[in-house]
Amino acid sequence: MHKTLTFTDHLRLIDERSTAFRAAVAAAPSLDVPVPSCPGWTLFDLVQHLGMGRRRSAAIVAAGPADAPPEKSAWDDGAGAPRERDALLAWWTESVERLTSGLSEAGPDRGCWTWWGDSQSPEASGAWARRQVPEIAVHTYDAQLAVGDPEPLPDEVALDGFDDCQFTLCSTDVAWPHEPAVVDYYATEGRSWRLRLSRDGARAARLGAPAASEDLDPDTAHTSARGTASDLVLFFYGRIQLDSPKLELDGDRRVFDQLIAWDPSA
Repeated sequence: MHKTLTFTDHLRLIDERSTAFRAAVAAAPSLDVPVPSCPGWTLFDLVQHLGMGRRRSAAIVAAGPADAPPEKSAWDDGAGAPRERDALLAWWTESVERLTSGLSEAGPDRGCWTWWGDSQSPEASGAWARRQVPEIAVHTYDAQLAVGDPEPLPDEVALDGFDDCQFTLCSTDVAWPHEPAVVDYYATEGRSWRLRLSRDGARAARLGAPAASEDLDPDTAHTSARGTASDLVLFFYGRIQLDSPKLELDGDRRVFDQLIAWDPSA
């Protein structure tokens, strides 16, 4: 029986991963060190990107129900992040505090604009809170990699994060432009997912879940990937490649190639 994380859990994990991110930045020999997993970026660029993203998310949640995100002036004063390390770390802390205080004030059920309106996730502040966790966690991995000592994503973060990747980032009503396919993912921690790709789009399900009682026989999948939940998330975000020894692939690899290349928003 796997724990379903709550809104309170997501706020806690935002704080935990943000603290780990800060620690990696503080330990770096320089803010100019390159980030191997983000080609062309320095560690400073990574902090500015992640901090601005948290400020934007906070402004979206604060705005409540809307047909579009708030104007950039609501979250960006144009000054950017400071380049001196102590000031940058303080700016990062303030960015996270804006996010967590805004989410706490909103609670999990406030309607707000999202860019995942055609997915299986709700357009609400609780979904924004959940979305923050893998975003910050993966960029924490990036920062640790830049310093030279990356750590796997914690199990709790990775299991919930990969679930969110499937239901928020993968699911869509946009028609799959190839032959229909079924992709299964198996985390070694004991959870698994199925993604169905067809003219109706992409729909995610948890393997074995009562709410997904349609044909979930693993033998019907066209392809599958197995690895730790952390490695599955890092694969999804392009930090681990398809040919990595950390992943066990089965079936038609071409489906993964098609899925990686697919951009439903194009």
